Amino acid sequence: MKRTLSLLTLLIVACRALANPCAFTQWTKYQDTNLYKHPVASAYLFQTPAVKVDADGAPNAYHPDDIKLHCTKGTGFKGLDCPANAGYPHSSWWRSALLPDPGNPARAYVQPTPSSYVGFFVSQTSLFDSTKDKTDTARYVDSRTVPYLVFPGRFNSMSGTGVMGDFGYAINVATGKASPFVVAEVGPPQAQLGEMSIALAIALGGTNPNPRTGAGVPKGKTVYVVFPRSRAAPAWPLSYKQIVANVNVLLRSIGGPTAINDCKAAP
Repeated sequence: MKRTLSLLTLLIVACRALANPCAFTQWTKYQDTNLYKHPVASAYLFQTPAVKVDADGAPNAYHPDDIKLHCTKGTGFKGLDCPANAGYPHSSWWRSALLPDPGNPARAYVQPTPSSYVGFFVSQTSLFDSTKDKTDTARYVDSRTVPYLVFPGRFNSMSGTGVMGDFGYAINVATGKASPFVVAEVGPPQAQLGEMSIALAIALGGTNPNPRTGAGVPKGKTVYVVFPRSRAAPAWPLSYKQIVANVNVLLRSIGGPTAINDCKAAP
């Protein structure tokens, strides 16, 4: 009888493995999102339909003239995003998003001549090039051109989730569009997973994604795999070619993009 039960147990396990070939197993949870860890490689995976686009790091992300405009209903915006979305000009505005003016830290710094974006605020990212001055927009990770992911504040502080500069790979389940990315920004403490740069939103199928209104974002669930502690040295700056090369090496450690596709059915 015991032998029969053992054979039956093995058969059940085998059937489950065939039905769910995903190598990642349940690890922990952030809000309502399950996180799955790879049994061998340093990698974890999650999926979410939530998408929010972050303009931070772009030299034309925010403009003082937009302060008076309604974020979603206003017209004639100069910046990619609304200053109110960075808490500005309230006293509690996010100094991590808008660079404080070195001469008057109570206000945000405005780019002077000869900047290509004279009059715009300097928008910061958590990942940056430490060799450049804080007032230099080239110090930060440009949302328009670099595919990056944002870690919510509480998620960033969780053990094992990784650090700024870590690499990852995302696949839109509905369209199959995929992109490597770098983790470049820390968002509000209780934010949802799924916030990304303009460049990553476009790579995953978005059309003219709008950080102010949320229009044009990629639709459907996206699966993300993050490789914690994979950051390069130095972590920034990196070219897109370097990001791709690093991610390709890391993908091979988990069996390539197919291994991520196998986990699409995970809740």
